[in-house]
Amino acid sequence: MADLDALRARFVRPLEAARGPAGGPDPDPYADDLLGRWQEPQRRYHTVAHLTAVLDHIDVLEKYAHDPDVVRLAAWFHDAVYLPDRSENEERSARLAERALPEAGVPAAKTAEVARLVRLTVGHDPADDDPDGQVLCDADLAILASPPSAYAAYTAAVREEYHFVPNDAFRAGRAAILRQLLDLPRLFRTPYGASEWEATARYNLTAELEMLSLPPDVPS
Repeated sequence: MADLDALRARFVRPLEAARGPAGGPDPDPYADDLLGRWQEPQRRYHTVAHLTAVLDHIDVLEKYAHDPDVVRLAAWFHDAVYLPDRSENEERSARLAERALPEAGVPAAKTAEVARLVRLTVGHDPADDDPDGQVLCDADLAILASPPSAYAAYTAAVREEYHFVPNDAFRAGRAAILRQLLDLPRLFRTPYGASEWEATARYNLTAELEMLSLPPDVPS
């Protein structure tokens, strides 16, 4: 069970850093709104556990970031709007950031950067000169480098989120996503991600793709 008070503090700290000495309104209502979103009943993988994991991975990677606090705010917003049957979740999440952060006292430039980072999570393909994008995307994809049991739990949770999709359609769609990821020249762009996560993630993705390629009646 997530410690919501500790998680709330992990929103307040980067928000206060991003808005600077000018300050702003009480940050707790903004944190509570986001926490409520991350606990919506349609979520099985994109939950507060995923948010916490992304924040933990940003802590590991923060030395590579230009502005780690902006990256942390982007993590909070990157799946804040999430409906499994909709395709524009990242865009809607970015627009939420563009509305909420100025009201919370964050300057326009930092708000725009948070929204840009959120939109990067559509394809997870940041530019070579985009350290903040690299840190967010690596942190978001780090689940792919999990040990076998954790990776199996991740894939099961993703399937639960898409429970309304027939098996054949889900297998085809999931396989397409895995191929798209495997076609990237690099899954991870930070030095740490490249050295610590890349090989394991590619192994996991390849194994899952092979399993999805089996006829449904073949035991996996």
